[in-house]
Amino acid sequence: MIKSKENITINGVDLAEHLTDANDFYNDYFIVNSVSGRGIVAEENEIIPVAKMDGAYASYSRTPVRYLDVAITAKGKDENSLHKKIERLDDLMPRGKDLVITFADEVDREYYGRLSDVQGEFLSNIIYRAVLTFVCPDPYKYGEEKEESFTDDSIIIDNKGTATAKPIIELTAKEKSTFAMVTLGDEQYNLIGQPSDVDVETIDTRNAIFNERGETLNQWDGSSGAQIDNGLVTGDQLGFDGTGIHPLSYGDAGSWDKWYGPALIREINSIQDFEVEMRLRVSSDRPSDLYRIEFYLYDENMNVLGKMAIRDAAQHNTRYAAEGRIGEFMGAGKNYLISQENYLREETHFHGMVRMRRIGKRFEFYVAKLKTGEEEGRHYDSLNVIYNDVENEYQGKLKYVQINICRHAQGTRPSVPRINAIKVTELTEEVVDKTPYIIYPDDVITFDHVNADVLLNGELSKDTFFGDFFELKKGQNHLTITPEDTFDTVVKYRERYR
Repeated sequence: MIKSKENITINGVDLAEHLTDANDFYNDYFIVNSVSGRGIVAEENEIIPVAKMDGAYASYSRTPVRYLDVAITAKGKDENSLHKKIERLDDLMPRGKDLVITFADEVDREYYGRLSDVQGEFLSNIIYRAVLTFVCPDPYKYGEEKEESFTDDSIIIDNKGTATAKPIIELTAKEKSTFAMVTLGDEQYNLIGQPSDVDVETIDTRNAIFNERGETLNQWDGSSGAQIDNGLVTGDQLGFDGTGIHPLSYGDAGSWDKWYGPALIREINSIQDFEVEMRLRVSSDRPSDLYRIEFYLYDENMNVLGKMAIRDAAQHNTRYAAEGRIGEFMGAGKNYLISQENYLREETHFHGMVRMRRIGKRFEFYVAKLKTGEEEGRHYDSLNVIYNDVENEYQGKLKYVQINICRHAQGTRPSVPRINAIKVTELTEEVVDKTPYIIYPDDVITFDHVNADVLLNGELSKDTFFGDFFELKKGQNHLTITPEDTFDTVVKYRERYR
């Protein structure tokens, strides 16, 4: 039986196994003949001759890109099956993004590269031979991700790689703080916020009104007040299943042929400046699925301050749009800051958040998707739009918050539309000569030295960053966190090898 001389996987798929008919290996196979480029990568050195100096001056050294050459042979049972095999191979290597490349004799190392060249030929109607060249802009190979927790706000990381490593440090707040700081050794550090002096007062600029995840829906009212754009409120059948708020029933729409569904409204103490954030997810399995997941904000006289939503109103397409509107409904596309004009996605699944904020006359409408897996909670594909209420039309105090999940009478309902949480926060202005808290319990601060980002709850932090992004040297690295006893901290890193 013919066997591959080398086993290679791309994005977790073993090429020889995936592209070979195991029941007829002799007449149908895929062989990786050889791989080159996994040895030592030479350094590139800039040498500058200097007059009257023996030798030369070494200006700098750098590690160049790495190239991997993979020689393959593919055989098909017939001409058609061979071409189908080549198509399947091509499909395993999407263009424009890094591929994760691993080898059977080096299973604990990963390379990151892109297909850059193919030198191929058909030896016959059923045999194809080629050399696939992958360029690795990052020349290092990586070990598995390690995660270690800080003890007593300190940790020593023993980097056993042959090169430096870039850490991701996550601090989860246990209490309020005016700053967060990570120090490597005696000189390098990361800092956001401002340490407060002993004789300077610290103040709150954020006051949590509520954070509803579904456990206290009995504090919401479904009997009166709720209304939805171009639709009919059909009861208060929103319930909690342990992971979020979802419709227990959409109610009876009768002869109504537009939007309908359950809604709940909650009264709060009136607040002027605010932030309302809703996290949600929904899957649309059929083009006929139609839905709206929304929150509406009302002032003390039940005037609409604005709303935000994720909705699919396309009857024959699978797509969704975000909506962020100032004031009451005036018709499709009117007084919308975010709509299908600037946030429309041809996708079946939304997992993310929408947020509306008012500080003085300034309104902010924000939508973002949230990553899962290793980068869980990180914002991406985001849009932020500003509206200045120069005419003071929408300055009434926030008094009522409404949530609703709707379907359309002319479409089918999607798969478990869900509000994971809705949070309302009162905002107050910072005061001169007083140090504001910028971090609150359960906030997560991420110093990401891989992507050179500082995140607060998955979003790029707006607080000024001080210090430099650093790397863990080979051997022992001492990291400390301040202020003390304020954070639960973990560090994630991958050892790198030349």
